[in-house]
Amino acid sequence: MYYLIRKTLEECSLEACLAHDSQYVAIIKPSQWEREKDSFDLGIDMDMNLNEIHNTKVEVNIDSLTGTFLIPDRENMSGDGSRFAFVLDEKGIIFIDDSDTAQGIVEKIRKSRQWQYPCLERFVYDFLEQIVHNDMRMMEKAEEELEEIEKTILDGADKAPLKHLNEIRGDIRKLRIHYEQLIDLSQELEENENDFFKDDNLRYFHMFTNRMARLHDIAASLRDYTVQLGDLYQSQIDLKQNHIMTILTVVTAIFMPLTLIVGWYGMNFKYMPELDSPLGYPVVIGISIAIVVVCLIIFKKKNWL
Repeated sequence: MYYLIRKTLEECSLEACLAHDSQYVAIIKPSQWEREKDSFDLGIDMDMNLNEIHNTKVEVNIDSLTGTFLIPDRENMSGDGSRFAFVLDEKGIIFIDDSDTAQGIVEKIRKSRQWQYPCLERFVYDFLEQIVHNDMRMMEKAEEELEEIEKTILDGADKAPLKHLNEIRGDIRKLRIHYEQLIDLSQELEENENDFFKDDNLRYFHMFTNRMARLHDIAASLRDYTVQLGDLYQSQIDLKQNHIMTILTVVTAIFMPLTLIVGWYGMNFKYMPELDSPLGYPVVIGISIAIVVVCLIIFKKKNWL
């Protein structure tokens, strides 16, 4: 697909793109790129193995900018995401993509954007913005889920959804890395080393860099929140274990004197005054009960119970 950057993106032919009447956007397959790359007169020879794309970046060449996009799937952050490459100069931008990712983003821009001052810089800004336009809501949803997990941990650590917590932490970590790469890409574009962009339009890249910085800070804050929730879970477990140990200690302390009494009366001595007294057995029972009551009162006052 080929488009001219005018008030909106206008679909056109390859010949119209190459006429240079307006800056253009092209979306082609890797095999098509091999056939048509000389027509664009970019002076580069890119190896289009999209499977080897591992990050989002841009590189400065003498006559062009080349780069790649690795966009995480917001619906399945553990998946592979979308990969495609791009080539850019002052005449336009070419996306080399064997999926529909770049095409889908460009179509959204074509249907929803009208520009008073159309230019390549504004298109690139809108393209980058489309990649992250729902991420703020994603962050808000993640924060709400973390707050629910925190309440669950406080209500009972054994009910805490640790697997979901770890999934959220992993998703946020991937987004944070993605934002860092987008910041690097935007700053490289803002440098304008090849003078492809007008100075007045560099503000678009500056705006996008600032937005990515804010999203990165939010992602870093949420990741810290997940770490704090992990620490809270561990502290709740430790608290519960300490409570169990306290109960066991109290029970042991109560039965220790009773065990001593049982040991005494388990000895085979003939001359024990209590053996001949009819009140001996009730007296021992009373003493045992008194010991238990006194221990409970002492432990209660010391807040051990």
